[in-house]
Amino acid sequence: MNAERVLVATAAYARRHARLVFALGLILALASGAIAARRLGVTTDTDRLFAASLPWRQREIAFERDFPQFQNLLVAVIDAAEPEEADATAAGLAAALGHTASIQTVQRPDASPYFAREGLLFLDQKALGALLDQTIDAQPFIGQLAADPSARGLFAALALLGMGVTQGQADLTPYLPELRQFDAALAPNAPPLSWESLLAGGLAQQAGRYRFVLVQPKLDFSALQPGGAATAAIRAAAAGLPFVRAGAAHVRITGAVALADEEFASAAKGVLAGTLASLVLITLWLVLAVRSWRLIVPMLLTLFLGLALTSGFAALAVGTLNLVSVAFALLFVGIAVDFAIQFSVRFREARLILPAPGMALGETARRAGGQILVAAAATAAGFYAFVPTAFDGVAELGLIAGSGMLIAFLCTMTFLPAAIALFAPPGEAAEVGFRHGRAIEAALLRRRGAVLLGFAALALLGLLLLPGLRFDSDPLHTKNPHTEAMRTLRDLMDDPLTNPYSIDILRPSMAAAQALAARLASLPLVAQVLTLDSFVPQDQAAKLALVADAANILQATLAPRPPAAPVSAADLRLAIGAALAQIEPALPKLPPGHPLAAIAADLRALRTAPDARLLAMNAALTQFLPLALDRLRTALTAQPVGRADVPPEIARDWLLPDGAARIQVLSKPAARDSAGLHAFVAEVSALAPDAGGSAVTIVATAGTIIGAFRAAAMAAIVAIAVILFLALRRPRDVALVMAPLLLSALLTVLAARILGMSLNFANIIALPLLLGVGVSFNIYFVMNWRAGRRGCLGSATARAVVFSALTTGTAFGSLALSYHPGTASMGVLLLLSLGCTLLASLVFMPALLGGLTPPPGPRGAP
Repeated sequence: MNAERVLVATAAYARRHARLVFALGLILALASGAIAARRLGVTTDTDRLFAASLPWRQREIAFERDFPQFQNLLVAVIDAAEPEEADATAAGLAAALGHTASIQTVQRPDASPYFAREGLLFLDQKALGALLDQTIDAQPFIGQLAADPSARGLFAALALLGMGVTQGQADLTPYLPELRQFDAALAPNAPPLSWESLLAGGLAQQAGRYRFVLVQPKLDFSALQPGGAATAAIRAAAAGLPFVRAGAAHVRITGAVALADEEFASAAKGVLAGTLASLVLITLWLVLAVRSWRLIVPMLLTLFLGLALTSGFAALAVGTLNLVSVAFALLFVGIAVDFAIQFSVRFREARLILPAPGMALGETARRAGGQILVAAAATAAGFYAFVPTAFDGVAELGLIAGSGMLIAFLCTMTFLPAAIALFAPPGEAAEVGFRHGRAIEAALLRRRGAVLLGFAALALLGLLLLPGLRFDSDPLHTKNPHTEAMRTLRDLMDDPLTNPYSIDILRPSMAAAQALAARLASLPLVAQVLTLDSFVPQDQAAKLALVADAANILQATLAPRPPAAPVSAADLRLAIGAALAQIEPALPKLPPGHPLAAIAADLRALRTAPDARLLAMNAALTQFLPLALDRLRTALTAQPVGRADVPPEIARDWLLPDGAARIQVLSKPAARDSAGLHAFVAEVSALAPDAGGSAVTIVATAGTIIGAFRAAAMAAIVAIAVILFLALRRPRDVALVMAPLLLSALLTVLAARILGMSLNFANIIALPLLLGVGVSFNIYFVMNWRAGRRGCLGSATARAVVFSALTTGTAFGSLALSYHPGTASMGVLLLLSLGCTLLASLVFMPALLGGLTPPPGPRGAP
């Protein structure tokens, strides 16, 4: 064969000019490394993983252009024991971040004056009426507090309650919750009293326990955590806030940027230790495979040269790696090491027959060179099949890894023979193959029918289970659930600001938006539909009448007054005495355990307390009282509002300058799993085919990835079959290579289903590797069989395959131990597929070939 003569001549030239070839290799490695160091970058921008020409990406890009305020957000989530503490912490955090170099914008979506003034109108009419009636009933109490917003005024108000009970004019039953709060607030070291909860009752909880500060950071995509500087600034600012320092308020960070940053950190955690452990184990396998450092060093240098050249190619062909194509080095090492191991182990086999190193290198090139060439070409074709896909991440990976396979072949046939010649490994004294391999293979052949039938049954079962192999399209499931951003997101799943399962739709006008919103609201999986009109209260006339009545009654009570005289400890003792004079006569008329009796006991203790204790109590009771009174005054000034009255900072999130209106659709909890999410998107898309947003992106991304891998897998199989036919020239021989490859794929499906595994955005990358490794192993055995070498398991080829698999498995095994669930699942699937490939190559293949006669004549030559 012409190819065989070329390969033998190439290896012979490399051996004769070993110093020159070795030196040129090192120079090329250094030059490629320098090019890669200068020009090869890495971006963590996930938008670069998919082609911008995809329809869903075009909608996503258009939405980002129209509503840039929603992009790349860090969400600071504040929760506290009392709503006023959360409000104060959120306000302080927003103010502290206003002039931070690493931050572009800061927003507080829940702190608009519009909601402070019109907030009552967003309540249900019945709930509003009940709240206003309760407020009017408390008018005498509120009047005392408005006149003197201190503990002195509060005790005067409590005295009125006692007087009312004594005279039989007051029923305290509606106020039991508030009285219990007063009692708790009088305890030593009590936290500040929440007047918002007292005055608004249970309705105060409708605002939720969380407050939000939305931050758009300046992202550095050259860093492992692009939003790291802004996140650090938020944490530093939060640490200095009073309620955070006191432990009363907590600030957590989530949002798209935080989730991505934590994902990168999780993926990087433990990488160094895992890599070092892998290198130690890989070195051990190489020692066991070739037994001499004089072969191990040339193999490692060959691997280093190939990786350097591939990195240089990536720098020139791609320039900037994405989050998928950055894995090219792992794939290169995992597969290219097989070429070096095959050549070196086969060289050891040749040395046993031909002691002269030069002759042994020539024989190795004759026997193994063609096999490695076919394996490299087939593997490269498998990777190149991904290049035309719209999944840019894996398309780049396919281009780099496919080219890397060809580079690895060239290095194996040129640099490796030169290095072996220079390092001069010793000759062999014993057979290189496995001693017990022939006996094991003989046992297999005695049960050949049962073995083949068993594998056929397993393959059939895998084929039947294949349609049920699930692709988990939710990217949140590949993230570490224990990070702060993920834990916070789970807590906030039902909030529009942080719900990751929302859909956004644009319509040319508000009228069109409202019409569509009404239809969307009736869909089974839709929880809520928001438009600009969601910020205009309904039934305003009836609600405004209720507010106006309450405002008229409370106007004089809440009228601002000159500041009361500063309160002293002596004033507080006098107020306590006056309150007890009215409360104690009322106690016999109250049932046992009444909170007013507990308050009386607290007041007795306070009357003799130190001045510092009294003043601390006064601060805890009234810290938030002036704010609560101001909010009540503002809320009672509500006016009729329409769409035009919605503040610009809110309206810009829902209405574009050209009149186009945004609709946001939120899902019910039933849409939280993969099937539910697909159903939710399908429901909405049936009414709005141009829908976008996070839910659509998740589903469309999954479709793009699955489509890319399906098309690439079919193209790869066809391309590999064509290359095999060109090399082997017989359809039967091509089928002999492809059958174990397809078997290993079905066995992997079967194992994944038994273990309950699903494919996801991370582990699906294992599939092209399965093609590359599987086709290489099978080619070696089939081409040996064609050449008349009948034993599989006792051969040097089997030894090379086993140690190649161990080396590759060790490289991927470190991934299975990753702290990042997606990376770990990729490692597990890689190990699973590698194990199935070995099973097919070392058990099924010998049984299959054992009963067949190799082709005669020159076609049987390797």
